[in-house]
Amino acid sequence: MGTGQLCLIGAVMLSGLLGVLVPGAPGPLMCWAAVLWWATHLHTPLSWGVLAAATGVLLLNQAVQLLLPARSAREAGVPRQAFLVAGLWAVAGFFLLPVVGAPAGFTLALYGGERMRLGSHGAAWSSTRTAMRAAGTALLAELFACLLVAGAWLVAVVTS
Repeated sequence: MGTGQLCLIGAVMLSGLLGVLVPGAPGPLMCWAAVLWWATHLHTPLSWGVLAAATGVLLLNQAVQLLLPARSAREAGVPRQAFLVAGLWAVAGFFLLPVVGAPAGFTLALYGGERMRLGSHGAAWSSTRTAMRAAGTALLAELFACLLVAGAWLVAVVTS
């Protein structure tokens, strides 16, 4: 495998890592696809082992994504519709004010919905903070999983 192809794989891996931070971008899928591309061109036991480990880590990450944040938000009493509306506002905010508008749109829409639902500023702010912690935990778990995959790939490339 040539240096140019390794650089392209690294660029896809970096795009996947950055994709974790952008709402709607398939960051983990891009990281996995980069490892798949590398493993199918190398055909070594190490490359297949890294691909298997990456697959396992990212599948485990998906399970964590589905279980932990939902439980925290559910314990706080934040309805799923609030997350749906906030997600739509995050997408709109991303296009109105690129990159920075997504978190701002999500947070403001979530707070607005919780303010209407709960009535008081204190309860709405507390509910919004809990929901944001849940979303932040999910984002950090996804970023950690992708960093593990990228790190394993990089160690395998350097050592082979």
